[in-house]
Amino acid sequence: MTPQTSDNTNNNRLKMLSFNIQVGIDTQRYSDYFRKSWRHFLPHSGRHLNLSRIAKLVKDYDVVALQEVDAGSLRSSFINQVEYIAESAGFPHWHVQRNRNLAHIAAHANGLLSKIPAEIVVDHSLPGFIPGRGALQVSFGGSDQPLVVVVVHLALGKKAQKRQLQYLAESLSHHEYFVLMGDMNCDPEWLAEQLDSYGVATRAMNNHQPTYPSWNPKRSLDQILVSDNLKVRSMDVLPNVISDHLPIAMEIELPNELAQQIRARNLSCPLKTSSC
Repeated sequence: MTPQTSDNTNNNRLKMLSFNIQVGIDTQRYSDYFRKSWRHFLPHSGRHLNLSRIAKLVKDYDVVALQEVDAGSLRSSFINQVEYIAESAGFPHWHVQRNRNLAHIAAHANGLLSKIPAEIVVDHSLPGFIPGRGALQVSFGGSDQPLVVVVVHLALGKKAQKRQLQYLAESLSHHEYFVLMGDMNCDPEWLAEQLDSYGVATRAMNNHQPTYPSWNPKRSLDQILVSDNLKVRSMDVLPNVISDHLPIAMEIELPNELAQQIRARNLSCPLKTSSC
């Protein structure tokens, strides 16, 4: 969490980042999808270099959502990429959600890194025509209304996306303060309309800064959306061509009571652990 200062407003802020890292494959043109397709199934020496670049990029944020990570399989040299990035970037807390395991060749996952300890971690299996999509829900703060952060990577088809967004809306409707972040695989206006139709009000939709493809961005597929009672201080897309997506960053301001609870929990939880 942002270091404590005499300015209570600054002390209540959290720096968030969401990044689809494409399992550490650097993609800089459409032809790379063909030339480097084998890297989705086999290990390669450049993957660790890209993970180190990602770790350097995310190290100054408080909460980081990762999509398209490998939880430890042949293609990643059996390295859990969430854990690797967390340790390289100095995050004391990390969580991984394994969604699809392909005979030890690929272990598809979502991940979350944080500098503050989680209170509750829940793995959601999202509905869809092809199984293997999930949502990682992490709660911060010990009150009845914590800050709930949900990491998602939605399906490609609209029908499946509708079912998944309805499921997410039902889950989020019980929480006063939430952040929904990830690769939504859909246009932002349609995304907001769907959530609104299911009774979930959000703000700070990124509809001006495209994130995909990273070398010539045209579509705003990556989003950080927050409940309408959280203040957004800034939002930006970072121009780092590591993956085929660009990372999106946001700084939010928490209500005083919630920020105090998170700070208190942070002091009571020992560092250097994946959960607490």
